[in-house]
Formats: sequence, C-alpha cells, structure tokens
Amino acid sequence: MPKKAPRRTAERILETTLELFNRFGEPNVSTTLISAELGISPGNLYYHYPAKDELINSLFERYERSLNELLGAADGVRHVEDAWFFLHSLFERIWEYRFLYRDLNDLLSKNRLLETRFQGLLAAKTRAVRGLLGGLGRSGAIQIDSRELEPTADSMVVLLTYWLSFEYVRDPRRALEPDHAQAALLRGAQHVLHQLAPYLEPAQRQHLMALSSAYQR
Repeated sequence: MPKKAPRRTAERILETTLELFNRFGEPNVSTTLISAELGISPGNLYYHYPAKDELINSLFERYERSLNELLGAADGVRHVEDAWFFLHSLFERIWEYRFLYRDLNDLLSKNRLLETRFQGLLAAKTRAVRGLLGGLGRSGAIQIDSRELEPTADSMVVLLTYWLSFEYVRDPRRALEPDHAQAALLRGAQHVLHQLAPYLEPAQRQHLMALSSAYQR
C-alpha cells in the first residue's frame, strides 16, 4: 500500500498544475505557486517533477492520448449531426487543456519536445478532418471536388487550433473562464462546421442551420 502514495501525489500535482495553468496561463504559474496551492514543499514537488517542463510534457501526453482516442472516431462521421457532435467533443478536449492553446507560441519556442509532438498532433487533426470529409462524401452528405478537400480540411484545422485565441482576443477578461466555456465551444464547433456549408446537400444544409439556430437560443 505505501508504494501507491507517490503515484497519488504525482496525480494531485498534475491536476492542480492543469487547473492553475488553465486559470492563469503557464508563464504566470511557478513551481513555487503549485507547491503552495497543494500544501507541499517545493522539494516534494521536485521529487516527482524535477523541472517545470516535465509538468508541461506530462500534461501534454495526457492531452495527446485523450485527443487521439477521439480523432479515431472521425471516419465514422456520416451526417451533419455526427460532425456537430464530433467537433463539439473535440473542442471539449481542447478546452480541458486550454493553456496549451492560450500560450502555444510561447510554449513551442521554449520546449523542443513539445514543438515536435504538437506538430504530430496537428498532422493527426488534419488526417482526422480529412477522414470526416471523406465519410460525409461517401454518405452523400457533401459534394466536394477533390481539389477543394485539402484546403477545406486545412481551414477547419486552423479554426480548431486558434479558435480559443480568437475568443481570448475578443474578451480577454472572461473568454477562458469556466462559465463562458459552453458558449465558446458551441461557437467554435459551429464556425468549423460552417466551412462545409457550400458543399452540403440541401437537406443537410438545412439541418445545419437548424442546429445552429437551436444552440444560439
């Protein structure tokens, strides 16, 4: 039983670090603040995570695993409602680790491992979105020229990656607060999905408009 204690402490450290990073931004959170929030000594924190980058990398690995599990479902999307649910779920994962996107450029400039791994994750997102478009095409929900598929997928991935930055610029004081999460996620999913509007068959386009209207109430 005593052997499990270090793992529990390590878990608590990561959970608290994620909460503080999301709330204040990674550059504004020191290891001293993390240990004080946990009520443990800095030495105890360093025992589990000797450097701040190790905390960041561990959180990113968690995010990467969680996101990759979801991305695998993209090929199963056949209709607008499937795509809406998939994209909203994707934004929920992004929101859970929003500090990565809030401070993305700063993090990548300082952490070579994160830079490489995030590039891989971006490629995985792109493959998933192309798979989503392929599934919609096979079901007849969209009609898109093969020459337009790649730039459309790229545009959707850009929105997925930088939507929270856009929200933050619009309202820096409130955009990334938990009570604004649902509205931000819905707006993000809606705008990504609207990239497909010109290619949707008429009934699917009407369904998209109905979904958008319902969630704007």
